[in-house]
Amino acid sequence: MSFEEINHEQLQKIISRLDQAIYNHNQWFNALIRTLICKLPPDQHDLNPEAHKECRFGQWCCSSEVEKDLVGHPGFKSLQEAHRRMHQLAKTLLETINTGIVISPPDYDLFSNALDGLRLEISTLKRELEVFLYNRDPLTGAINRVNMLTLLREQQEASKREYQSCCIVMVDLDHFKNVNDLHGHPVGDALLAGISHYLIKHIRPYDKLFRYGGEEFLICLVNVESNAAFELTENLRKGLSETDVVENPKLRITASFGLTLLDPYSPVEQSIERSDKALAAAKSAGRNCVKLWTPEM
Repeated sequence: MSFEEINHEQLQKIISRLDQAIYNHNQWFNALIRTLICKLPPDQHDLNPEAHKECRFGQWCCSSEVEKDLVGHPGFKSLQEAHRRMHQLAKTLLETINTGIVISPPDYDLFSNALDGLRLEISTLKRELEVFLYNRDPLTGAINRVNMLTLLREQQEASKREYQSCCIVMVDLDHFKNVNDLHGHPVGDALLAGISHYLIKHIRPYDKLFRYGGEEFLICLVNVESNAAFELTENLRKGLSETDVVENPKLRITASFGLTLLDPYSPVEQSIERSDKALAAAKSAGRNCVKLWTPEM
């Protein structure tokens, strides 16, 4: 599961559990340092080859619920490996003092560096989770409009540096008001969330989906020329028209799409205006179609 597929409430729960796991890790570390300095008998769990699974932070790392939410995320895999290595080196220190030998500075430095690496992985994962939580529209999971212009300008600069085209697509759901009128706003909200999840799932991992407002979304298609972007968008349109995005009651809805190149040398707002004009052309053509912006529009 990618972060884009995790809803707002799930993200809040993941971050809350991570905060508790961080607190437990700090408690474990304080106890370890006390053991090393005071030469106390070590906790037998820390001498176990599987110690990284037995501490409370490790129990969080290895829990089925966390695995389900974060499995496949490279940052989480790195965190698990850093945690395992840190425990291996802590075990070495404890075994050393347990035999009455003084810990050498290089051995302690190895442990300290591993601990710093783990803390970096933890803070990076938490920061990424918080970015997703606070930069996303709570209903749909799409990136909110507040961050849209900043991210599009960053993409514009990247396109200049890499000499690669980028396209944006304005998406508007067809006759969405009828859904609210016939089924009520809760069903309308479920439909918006379902549409967003469909689009997120079917765009490429490096593309971006923004909640533009109301029933409108904006897609940023990275490193693609107009013809290929048109084909990608047409596939989205066709697939969406054939998908029940709400299960109870079963609902399908079509959408109109306005496509344009993200001009690397003009204000981002101008490209958005062009995609909006292309969208208007799609609506005028009968909706449920894709139109590419032309200067005549």
